[in-house]
Amino acid sequence: MRRLVLLLCLVLCVALITPALAEDTIRLTVWGSQGDQDILAALIQEFKRDRPDQGFEITLQAVEEPDLWDRYWQDPEGMADVFAFVSDRLDGLIEVSALLPVGESREVIIAENTTTSVASATVNDVLYAYPMSEDNGYFLYYDTSVLSEEDVQSLDGILAKAEALGKKVFMDVANGWYIASFFFGAGCVLDIDEAGRQVCDFNSEAGIAAGEAIRAFTAHPAFMPGKDATLVSGMGDTICAGVSGTWNAEAIRKKLGDNFGACKLPTFTLDGQQAQMGSFSGTKLMGVSALTAHPQEADELAAYLTGERAQTIRYKVRSLGPSNIQALAFHEIQDNAALAALMEQNAYSVHPHVVGNAFWDAAFAFGQAMETQSQEDMSALLNALVRAVAGN
Repeated sequence: MRRLVLLLCLVLCVALITPALAEDTIRLTVWGSQGDQDILAALIQEFKRDRPDQGFEITLQAVEEPDLWDRYWQDPEGMADVFAFVSDRLDGLIEVSALLPVGESREVIIAENTTTSVASATVNDVLYAYPMSEDNGYFLYYDTSVLSEEDVQSLDGILAKAEALGKKVFMDVANGWYIASFFFGAGCVLDIDEAGRQVCDFNSEAGIAAGEAIRAFTAHPAFMPGKDATLVSGMGDTICAGVSGTWNAEAIRKKLGDNFGACKLPTFTLDGQQAQMGSFSGTKLMGVSALTAHPQEADELAAYLTGERAQTIRYKVRSLGPSNIQALAFHEIQDNAALAALMEQNAYSVHPHVVGNAFWDAAFAFGQAMETQSQEDMSALLNALVRAVAGN
């Protein structure tokens, strides 16, 4: 009888304790790109190991950084506690109150990352996200067995050599991320005014000249449109030059071998003169959901997944350019041709933080018209683009 009483007491104690343990478990979900899954999984295990007194249950799922915005709209309340995204979506996420401003890690993040990367995560002096990489820009890859350093200085030179040798020049023109290069090169403005309205003058005289330069480019026999898979598969075979970013560096390096070349974007002919192509340059960030049940722990996790060690590993494994100052000092980075080309191009870049969400669809429509050889009046096409960007 006594043994039965003791057993019942023990069962009762366990029943009382178990719910308390369950309540103390810190459950977090992390979203990151497919290419980052192994890295994130290892870092999460380290994070948990370094905090043995806390009961973490962290779930990792693959969501590409550019897809974060669409995933949010599918299920706003189902957002991960910590998620990776591209900096051009920062304003949109703030507008819908999806982000929790950086908590106790704020001063560390500001001190350890470059000024430009911190600025890309900041709005009205509020730091909303954690810089993860500072290589979200683009430049020119080329086959050095086909094109010389002199050839790649101008788009005309690249196209002429490519046509003469039966090769192609790649650019995803039906994409606002890339097509803006011509407008920026013409001195056009894409910005957000003090009232939060999008300013876009791509239908100006300079913009119309840039539009005609795009039309001439896409009409050239050597031009090839497509997405990243087209560039990677064709580079070194049908394609001798193409515009992309560091995320394709290793794949293209493997295709080209000793013929691997990378440099800033070329100049292009604008009203009979040469103009330097501009670009967007952004960062990849991590954010913490405004709906997280564990804001402090999510803040610590986001800071850990974007810290010096994490960024150094990403560079070694995936050649992603760090924003962390100490990771940038890693000696191998100084000899990276793709990152060197990106840094050179960044001198002519605009941060996508100044772009409203309406721009991307409008630019896609215009780019498609160019790729399909539309002969519609350029002024009319660009007036339509600007109206769409303004929401009219």
